[in-house]
Amino acid sequence: MKRDYSRSCSIALITAIYIIGALAGTLLFVKLVDIQISPLLALFYADILATIIVWAFGLLYENVSVYDPYWSVFPPIAFLLWCFYTHIWSLPVILILIATWYWGFRLTRNWAITFHGIAHEDWRYSQYRNNLHPALFHLVNFFGLNMVPTLVVFAAMLPGLMLYETSASANILTWLGFIICLSSATIQLIADKQIHDFRAAHPGQYCNVGLWKHGRHPNYFGEIQFWWGIWIMYASLNGFNWFVCCPIAMTALFLGISIPLMEKRQLHNKPGYAEYRKRTRMLI
Repeated sequence: MKRDYSRSCSIALITAIYIIGALAGTLLFVKLVDIQISPLLALFYADILATIIVWAFGLLYENVSVYDPYWSVFPPIAFLLWCFYTHIWSLPVILILIATWYWGFRLTRNWAITFHGIAHEDWRYSQYRNNLHPALFHLVNFFGLNMVPTLVVFAAMLPGLMLYETSASANILTWLGFIICLSSATIQLIADKQIHDFRAAHPGQYCNVGLWKHGRHPNYFGEIQFWWGIWIMYASLNGFNWFVCCPIAMTALFLGISIPLMEKRQLHNKPGYAEYRKRTRMLI
């Protein structure tokens, strides 16, 4: 049975859940490093533990959306924790921190604005819950809806984490990557404002104003571009190597899963979306 609370109580509850996850993950990280586990592997295990805790509370409250803020909360905290662990506060690292905290604040703020309460579950999760056998749903919930995003985000973070090992100072490409990160989060911020205002004035219609006039998913475009910005910052000091797979994996997640799901829903629910889809690019 779903539990319902006021919006303010629900936000306090989500905050408490994430504090528990953060504390548990941090304690595990410290413990594993103390017993000589690779720090990067220790951070990965801490990420997995925090995800499991958030997933467990999602089961308790019968709401997969408990996981939603995790995407934007973990990276800024992890990058800051990495600073304190490595004692590295070089200019490239400071740029990574500024970029990720700006991006994380923007994304978490958007979640808070659209958050209706602990009883409200995102339509995508409800669709899986309603259409799948309960046993299969729980497998999809744990692995597909919680663990896969965690793994993809951790992979996308790797270039930024590896940047800490570089002694070189920021160069023009580093600054370019930083600017791409900031502009990406700003694009998302503008897109969010435009779609919130449009939905309030035109409920039930698809948004085709501002950035949405030039791309069907400017928010997703900004998200994809942000992680390419992180990789560019890394590559500017380390060269081109297999870490390019990290932003590619993030891009694949949006192109292969997030955007098709959203497009299918929009085509079904928004009159005229098919025509809008024909005349408007997907991302750019």
